Amino acid sequence: MFTGIVEEVGKVAKIQQRGENRRITVEAAQAPRELATGHSVAVSGVCLTALDIKAKSFCADLAPETWTRTSFSRMREGALVNLELPMKADGRFGGHIVQGHVDGVGKLIELERIQNSENWWLHIEIPAEIEKYTVFKGSICIEGISLTVAKLEGNRGTIAIIPHTVEMTNLGSLKPGDPVNLEADLIAKYVEKMMKGAPAQTALTVEELVEQGF
Repeated sequence: MFTGIVEEVGKVAKIQQRGENRRITVEAAQAPRELATGHSVAVSGVCLTALDIKAKSFCADLAPETWTRTSFSRMREGALVNLELPMKADGRFGGHIVQGHVDGVGKLIELERIQNSENWWLHIEIPAEIEKYTVFKGSICIEGISLTVAKLEGNRGTIAIIPHTVEMTNLGSLKPGDPVNLEADLIAKYVEKMMKGAPAQTALTVEELVEQGF
């Protein structure tokens, strides 16, 4: 499990076709020190398995499904990716519950500097299957970053971004139209499932209301 607090930005140094899968090599200063073969690592919001770990790099294999159904479809050698190691049992919960299971791909509309401010507006297009879980001031994971929705207008979401987030993630390297990995709030999905299984509510009669003190 992750929390959406990016620990480091890595660089995709190599992409190799290996049979039906692709193997990416990610260069990073810190993450490889704490990884062992088989460990999980979130790469721009996608939970991957670390392989062939070196002092300053690690590899991960991507199945065709992962490549085509995530923002990795735009990945090129030299691309920047957000890295997060799994949360430790005694760790501090800084963001929100993030599984590293991408629910869908959105589209970056614009990263807009707020007038007379050092902060930014991040505008993204959210697909319908994720928009239904997205609420004003609710959590959403974008490219592995735990963020809060500031405005929601149809399928367009707006998020306030502070300078630290731009500096410590790959957001500044993205261009309008780029796909971005999205993971909806896990709690919202559980609530939806529970509501689907709940018995249908029946209308109360006046007599029943009186009995209950209304």
